[in-house]
Amino acid sequence: MIIFTGFSAKQIDSLRAAKESAAQRLLQPAPTLTTFRAMAASTSPAPEDNLVGVGIGEKLSGGKHTGIMAVKFLVRIKYPDNQIPPGERLPTEVNGQPVDIEQVGTFRRFMPQMPNPRRKMRPARPGCSIGFQFPNNQFLMAGTFGALVSRGQRRFILSNNHVIADENRLPLRAPIFQPGFLDAGNPPKNGPVAKLTKFIPIVAGVGNVVDAAIAELDNKNLATNAVLFIGPPVGKAKAHIDMVVHKFGRTTGFTVGRVTSIETDVNVQYDMGVVTFTDQMIIRGLDAHPFSASGDSGSLILERATNKAVGLLFAGSASHTIANHINDVLRALRVKLVI
Repeated sequence: MIIFTGFSAKQIDSLRAAKESAAQRLLQPAPTLTTFRAMAASTSPAPEDNLVGVGIGEKLSGGKHTGIMAVKFLVRIKYPDNQIPPGERLPTEVNGQPVDIEQVGTFRRFMPQMPNPRRKMRPARPGCSIGFQFPNNQFLMAGTFGALVSRGQRRFILSNNHVIADENRLPLRAPIFQPGFLDAGNPPKNGPVAKLTKFIPIVAGVGNVVDAAIAELDNKNLATNAVLFIGPPVGKAKAHIDMVVHKFGRTTGFTVGRVTSIETDVNVQYDMGVVTFTDQMIIRGLDAHPFSASGDSGSLILERATNKAVGLLFAGSASHTIANHINDVLRALRVKLVI
């Protein structure tokens, strides 16, 4: 129970009743996301646009405390009286109780602190930066550790062929580093964590199904299955249209999107040329930001409601993301998710 010192129970009950009456009458239901953006961009004195909260608190006058308890109207902007049309003014009292109008701005959720996927981390976690080393470090690259997978007692990093096998060019047992050299600094502050074990060849001129590879951990303690910010997958599921999904990647971190297309055949530009992939899923971000960007390749995509893995991100454009279906990836590599 909230305690109001110096006020009788009757006074507080009257204030509570007045506050409830004002909130029900004046505080509009939460708008849709699109409407909220429009309102935040161009507010007006009208309560349906400007009022963001109703409560009980001490009335202020000229910024000074008055000792008077009042119904508090919390507004985005406190307009001068001469700028408010008569029909859009808030009441000066509610059920005989005094009111106070306080400017608070637009309430927004505070973003949680995100982990930095580009730093060195031991154990390495899905969502962090990984990559291979070009000869003489002539180029620097980084992609994303997608998931921890297993075959019997062996443990592997799962990512894309182009992230840890350089589009079929890297020899088996080549070292895989965390973070990738693009993120490791100069001199590089990283180290090998795994060795390339198997990749599904990417072939031009035919319909590819997955861009996938695995690298066996040098030590089982070097990686965990808990995706950064998201946690471990709890299984796998088949993606469907309108499924809401999330991922954590090396470049864009945590993002949420929606599956907009399945069983999709696409042409994707690689170093080797244009490559066709069949039966892919397409994802778009839920807000104005893209679901992924360069460097997110290899990210595990999970259903947001269940945290079941549904896809492996491998390509995209400025607006759309392409992913392999996770069942196709695991089947091709003959591995299982570590859950």
